[in-house]
Amino acid sequence: MSFVLLFGVIAGAAALTWSWLQRERPLPAAAFDDRLNTAAERFRRGDLAGAIALTRQVSAEGDADLNRYAYAITLLTRALIFRSYSEYNLGADRARALEVAEEAFRRAPSSADIAAAYAYALAVNSQPEQAVQIAGRVLDERPAHPLARTALGLAFGVSRSYEIALRETLRAADSAPAETQVDAQRALAIAYSDAGDYASAMTAIDAAIAANAHLLPLYFERALYALQTGDTDSATVAYYEVLTRDPQNVKARLRLCELSSMLREREAAVDYCTQVIQRAPSYADGWYQLGREYFLQGNFELARTNFGQCTTLQMMQNVPVQDRRFECWYLQGQAAQIMGDCAALSAIYTEFRAMTAGAAIPETWVYPPEGPCAAPPAAGGS
Repeated sequence: MSFVLLFGVIAGAAALTWSWLQRERPLPAAAFDDRLNTAAERFRRGDLAGAIALTRQVSAEGDADLNRYAYAITLLTRALIFRSYSEYNLGADRARALEVAEEAFRRAPSSADIAAAYAYALAVNSQPEQAVQIAGRVLDERPAHPLARTALGLAFGVSRSYEIALRETLRAADSAPAETQVDAQRALAIAYSDAGDYASAMTAIDAAIAANAHLLPLYFERALYALQTGDTDSATVAYYEVLTRDPQNVKARLRLCELSSMLREREAAVDYCTQVIQRAPSYADGWYQLGREYFLQGNFELARTNFGQCTTLQMMQNVPVQDRRFECWYLQGQAAQIMGDCAALSAIYTEFRAMTAGAAIPETWVYPPEGPCAAPPAAGGS
């Protein structure tokens, strides 16, 4: 009898331990699928490209096994969203995440996990009304669904209901399991930042980093919150952390260029921005930032050259007029005026006026009817 009792106690303890381990490090819903297990591990290691490739394979096989399909869609959506903030040229991944989740939602509208992933994708794509509706529907049935709660908080933040966003993201962070704790803590940091509480935003983003230290967007956001508190050293460390994990990262170099410029470290700013255009010669923002740095240094010839490349790239890439950098035209014109090159000033001003004719843009650049060389300009922008 004593042996049986002792065996029962040991078995019970083992069961409790296994339950605890599962809670701390949950397995995929379709744990029998090695690709999903591998994809989840790659996500935890920050290999988002690998996680995306594997989850695409599984999701493409259809929804015959709904749990397996839902897990693949959720992980694919999350990986695309995080990757979209990792580098300067990956923003389109947020739209891809929405396409993936929307298609899955059409195929399996009864899946709470897929609906939550869809709401999440809607929120990060600035469609808060639909995100709130879908996340709310999930939470009506499953009040403890952590990703739906995270999506709801993000959606309220996008719609500028900051108090509700903070309340919902706090609830998400309190209830999210280890696997989605990084999403919940990041959403909480955004909510704190929107509320102007940057110290708490730093605490929350540190918790997100503790949940997954391999995701690059967390360091960009940590730097942003640090700058809001005036802590340029912490921001610099965060950007260097990105470069340590991804030595070729262009976005981190651009941010270091901007930070160096703000600190009036002119040589460092030029160096970082030069690295940006060397690695990404088609990136208009890199040329703009380098031109701006030369303009601040009084090197108007180089400033004009870099601003000219910025304007050319935006027009060649068919960037919508309302999304173009007005400063690339305006500061290019100002550099020409300072250098006394009236012909160049007239040409760039004429190009700007033709480009913005009929476009609703907040900036203005106006000369008298006689032209830009007749009198000093009246200019303003935002």
